[in-house]
Amino acid sequence: MAFSTCSVFLSLFLLFLSASVSLAEIRFMEVRFDNRPIIPFDEFGFTLTGRLEVNVSKISLSATNLDLTKVGFFLCTRDSWMHVLQQLEDGDVSCALLSKLVKLVYTFDKLKDAKGFSIVFSETDADQFTFVFANCLQSQLSVSMDVRSAMYNLDGAYSRRDYLPAGKTILPRIYFLFSLVYFPLAGLWVSVLYKKRLTVFGIHFFMLAVLILKALNLLCEAEEKSFIKRTGSAHGWDVLFYIFSFLNGIALFTLIVLIGTGWSFLKPYLQDKEKKVLMIVIPLQVVANIAQVAIDKSGPFAQDWVTWNQVFLLVDVVCCCAVLFPIVWSIKNLRKEARTDGKAAAVNLTLFRQYFVGVICYICFTRVVVRVLETNTSYRYLWTNVVAAELATLAFYVFTGYKFKPEAHNPYFVVDDEEEAAVD
Repeated sequence: MAFSTCSVFLSLFLLFLSASVSLAEIRFMEVRFDNRPIIPFDEFGFTLTGRLEVNVSKISLSATNLDLTKVGFFLCTRDSWMHVLQQLEDGDVSCALLSKLVKLVYTFDKLKDAKGFSIVFSETDADQFTFVFANCLQSQLSVSMDVRSAMYNLDGAYSRRDYLPAGKTILPRIYFLFSLVYFPLAGLWVSVLYKKRLTVFGIHFFMLAVLILKALNLLCEAEEKSFIKRTGSAHGWDVLFYIFSFLNGIALFTLIVLIGTGWSFLKPYLQDKEKKVLMIVIPLQVVANIAQVAIDKSGPFAQDWVTWNQVFLLVDVVCCCAVLFPIVWSIKNLRKEARTDGKAAAVNLTLFRQYFVGVICYICFTRVVVRVLETNTSYRYLWTNVVAAELATLAFYVFTGYKFKPEAHNPYFVVDDEEEAAVD
């Protein structure tokens, strides 16, 4: 049974790594025998010096002698697309490519007998655009093709390419600065553990591991975004980022569960029901990370993107709910003990109630508030959502460390001798 479980975890982890290798901001998509009227490819925030490079090859059409001016690529903003849909509904235009609200990139009537084309389109309007393929002959025509697209802005006097959209171009610096915060925090925590080494428990070393993983995760993400910004490809840094993101996610949820159970500082063991929570949370975190890789890899308009996004959200919600159960169980037990044992149990009860509120606030902010901000924030300021999420995470780490730091004669870390003897 144990060997079987390990094999499943290893298989999932290898799948996770193999999927992450192919991530990049320069998109490549294969379209095969597709007659969808609209195929969105990617979304990008342009500045006044935006560029779109499109390379299409292996074009195959299921029919000939058709009006191919109604088949091609265009750019449009979200607002303009809503108006185009209204035009189509009202019959003002028969095809999205014929609307004056979209920016034509290329129509297939220019192909002649060619099987592919390359084009560089200049976008001088600062806005967030979606790159779209339209087939207004869907009842008569199916299309097969390989599409490679790259969107970027020209930056500075030397017109350097910036493959990160406007609003995300400063993310490398943001992630790097936050990593510089966590490394000193880890050093400070090591100093605290050394000074209070007589009252240090296993949970405190686990906290140190979570801090280090978070710092490495941020550092790798900064490098990943930096390479994407300059070259359009992560050059392998995405693999390291997803590895540390995977480990950090599992470690953080495990830490919350272990603290919630009181492991090592209130009792030296885990009950069966607490072990079951860990056995639920850890595999779900594996699934959540695989879903996150699939979401990033496929892009927001891929056919399976919605499915993977729903899987990620569902698994993340289940994990967030699961980690609360051990804290609730501890609060119930401490409430019973406080009625008989007095002050020590009452102090512990207060601590766990505060921690429960802290975990709830952290989950609500990072899972709900940040998503609301992301939905309603202008594309120019998308970096603010990252800052908000990272500040909330940092505050939660500091809160956890402060509340559960090792202290001499601290009633939080008193292990009941009778309980320990019973376990022995």
